Order: sequence, then structure tokens, then C-alpha cells
Amino acid sequence: MLHPQAKAFIDLLIEKAVPPTHTLPYTDARRFYRERRALTQPEPPEVGQVRDLRADGPGGPIPLRGYRPLGSDAAARLPVLVYYHGGGWTIGDLDTHDTLCRELCNLSGCAVVAVDYRMGPEHRFPAAVDDVLAATRWVRAQADTLGLDASRLAVGGDSAGGNLAAVVALAARDAGDLPIAFQLLIYPATDMRRGHASHVTNGQGYVLTSDSVTYFHNHYIDDPKHDLDWRASPLLHERLDGLPPALVLTAGYDPLRDEGLAYAEALTEAGNRAVYVCFERQIHGFITMGRILDDAPVAVDLCAAALRRALKP
Repeated sequence: MLHPQAKAFIDLLIEKAVPPTHTLPYTDARRFYRERRALTQPEPPEVGQVRDLRADGPGGPIPLRGYRPLGSDAAARLPVLVYYHGGGWTIGDLDTHDTLCRELCNLSGCAVVAVDYRMGPEHRFPAAVDDVLAATRWVRAQADTLGLDASRLAVGGDSAGGNLAAVVALAARDAGDLPIAFQLLIYPATDMRRGHASHVTNGQGYVLTSDSVTYFHNHYIDDPKHDLDWRASPLLHERLDGLPPALVLTAGYDPLRDEGLAYAEALTEAGNRAVYVCFERQIHGFITMGRILDDAPVAVDLCAAALRRALKP
């Protein structure tokens, strides 16, 4: 059964005649996504430090935002989560995920560096992949300057960001030059073919619809053959062994649920450590909605605890 709080949110969107994302120009979709924070997100908690950074990238400087936990020693070399925001590779930014990054930072005791990668339709696949890889390598290279422990570096993200985190872990393993200690995959997109059953069973009525999934896909992917590229569909990589431990978190009423489960199962079958948790009564995007959904802070706590365990000295 859909959680009553999630149903109330969906009913409110209908009552207020909020236009579905797929009906909007991408510029309006970005603005609406940013403005909706006030309705769904809790107040951003105070952290020990926030600073804006820039990494060198293949398309120019990549904006980053670094966080250190409240009460942390300014001289300590902290483990770090490099975080890639969700939004279908089309919407979202450092501000839309600022509260979540603050929460994860404080609760895990880790530093967090959020990445504002290039998005479609202005910058299509693989621009986002190129940026997150460059940004993650930059964080590792600058670890001493940033007060970070490069040997305890995790990657993570939600939705499109979960897709990018999985891709970074694969690319890092293949290149052998970027050790990743953990991957946090929150309702990740893992298969651009969009053929799993949940795309049908959860395709309408739960905020992220099949129409919106297609909208985001088409803003990011401009050639059908790219759906088969593992950098877009990490589930399709020919080798899924030798990857860092993972937490894969999904939502029961999410079109992406089954491909998240499929990726967790594939990781386990390939010999990796992978924990899978599904919040059966929730919708896509719920983890940032702590103002209105009681499951959201529970999910954040779960993610933070997994980070803390994985990145302990």
C-alpha cells in the first residue's frame, strides 16, 4: 500500500494542478524543481563548514560544494562522500540537494563534496559522466589541501546521480587509478532501455511517470545506441566484479525500482558486497522530502550509518 503521506503529497499536486514535468520546457522544470524544495524539504541543518569549490573539467570548471560535519576538527583528515545530485541528468543542482548533503555529512561524520555536473539538453551524454569522473579525480588529488583522507573516498547519488555513482565506480575499477571505498546508490537508474516491469506497474500516478522518465532520457541521450553503453546503463557492463561495497536503496512505487533491484542482484552475483533495501510504500525522490514524509529521515539515517561503517578507519 502506498504510504498515506506519499498519497497526500500526490493528491496535493493534483489539487494544485501542478503540471507534470514532461509537459514543461526544461528551463521551467529546473525552476519548479528548485522551488518545490520549500514544500517538501526540511530546514537545512547547520554543519561545521560549507565552501564552494571548482574542479578542472573537460568542459570547463565544475562547481562543487564541500561540507564538513558539525563539531569536526578543522585539522582532521576526514573520509569523504563525493555526491552527484538527481534530476534526470536535466534538472537539479547544488541547492536542490544541499539539505540532503548536510544531513549525510553530519550523521555520517564524513565530509561531503557535491558535484554540479553538466546536464542535458545543452550537454548530452556522456558530458555528465566526464564531469563526475573529473570532479572525483580532482577531489582525490586535492585531498590533502581539502583535509580529506583519499583512502576513504565513497561515491553516491540519487536517481540520475545514483546512475553516475555506479558508472564512476565501474570506470574507476577499469582504470585502476581511483580507489573507491563504497558506493551509495539511491533509487539509481541502471538500464536506459527502460524495460523492467516497474516501468509499467509504477508508470503512472506516482509523481515520476513513464512519460517523465522518457522526457529525462531524451534530454540526456540523443542516439539510441547509447542506451547500450555501460556509461549510460551500468547494468549492461560486461564485468560487474571487483567493485566496492554498495548500498542500493529503492522505493516500492518507483518506475526505477526493478532496475535498482536488478543491479543489486547483479553486484551480489558477481561477488561484491551489496545491501538492498526497498522502502515499499514510498515514491521516487522521497529521501529529500523529510518535511512531509516520515520515511525520509529514516532513509537518510540508514545511508549515513552505511557510510560511517564503510569509511571507518
